[in-house]
Amino acid sequence: MMKIAVDAMGGDHAPREIVTGAFRSAVDEGTSVILVGQSEAIERELRRLGDHGGRLEVVHADEVVAMDEPAITPIRKKRRCSIRVAAELVRDGSAQAVVSAGNTGAAMIVAKMIIGTVPGVDRPALAAVFPNVAGHTVLLDVGANVDSKLSHLREFAVMGHFYAQTVIGTPTPRIGLLSIGEEASKGTDFTRQVFKVLQQTGLNFVGNVEGRDLFEGTVDVVVCDGFVGNVVLKAAESLAGVLSGMMREELGKSPRTRLGAVLAQPAFERLRHRTDYREYGAAPLLGINGGCFIGHGRSNARAIQTAVAGAVDFCRDRVHLKIAEAMATLHQEEARLLGAPGGERLQDVGRQDVGQDVGQDVGHNVGEPG
Repeated sequence: MMKIAVDAMGGDHAPREIVTGAFRSAVDEGTSVILVGQSEAIERELRRLGDHGGRLEVVHADEVVAMDEPAITPIRKKRRCSIRVAAELVRDGSAQAVVSAGNTGAAMIVAKMIIGTVPGVDRPALAAVFPNVAGHTVLLDVGANVDSKLSHLREFAVMGHFYAQTVIGTPTPRIGLLSIGEEASKGTDFTRQVFKVLQQTGLNFVGNVEGRDLFEGTVDVVVCDGFVGNVVLKAAESLAGVLSGMMREELGKSPRTRLGAVLAQPAFERLRHRTDYREYGAAPLLGINGGCFIGHGRSNARAIQTAVAGAVDFCRDRVHLKIAEAMATLHQEEARLLGAPGGERLQDVGRQDVGQDVGQDVGHNVGEPG
């Protein structure tokens, strides 16, 4: 039976909102959830919520990593903290994924060091899903890696391809590289080199894209380093909130606009649903040997419930295994073409000795649906 481990102590509103979201996942959707944290506080919240039909269990963890503590805290100091214990459940096979709205750095550290990465992935990447006029766009990385190599962005493209394909449901995702112009000559020296690397992957790489393409539906996956991606993510979330507030203010200025607001309420509700971060739950950390979903610190019960549902979909679709298979194929082809003994793989694929044949051979495998 699939089980999702939830860090009940992580987040600004823990444990109440976290436990409530997990409870709704169990009761409304039948998900088996393991709540990890200080058992007394968790049990108190469960008594308040009522019967969960045995779909929730509690695993005690003595310690909690605060939002302002260093990311390495679960490894060096608080080894029995809730996020580490939850990750250990995934490592040991007692759970298939972990969900946390706590310290993002700590969650990423334990995911990489406790759960481990799939073979062939140097840097896991956080993937965020943006609504666009036609559906959804996946942006990665949005914060796991501030400094990235060429090979890392190539890995991001492959991982984003499979996430969009298997979870979002896009058969042949269009991959774009975030830059300051569509032309191949635009951008920094680094982005121009990445452009050449992504041309060789055999994925459906459409070239450079700009910030507006995230929302216009012209691309399905956008690749960038974690510094840029995090700035884009935070700006987009802030803009959505500001526009919503401005809309409410303008609609309340006169009897006519207030009447119009009442009549348009169903449309406004649909728009809110499409743009509210709580409806997307949490960002998956792709490249981990299991599921790891990291949410906002301010996540409420609805966000946690949605995050758990996303983790279930991720595990059911075996996304991490498909990423592992694609990476293995990619590195095997590189080793074959380069004559590397023992299957050694490159740290940077942007050099001239890797030819177009790599992309053609490997892309045939990573580009196939499902």
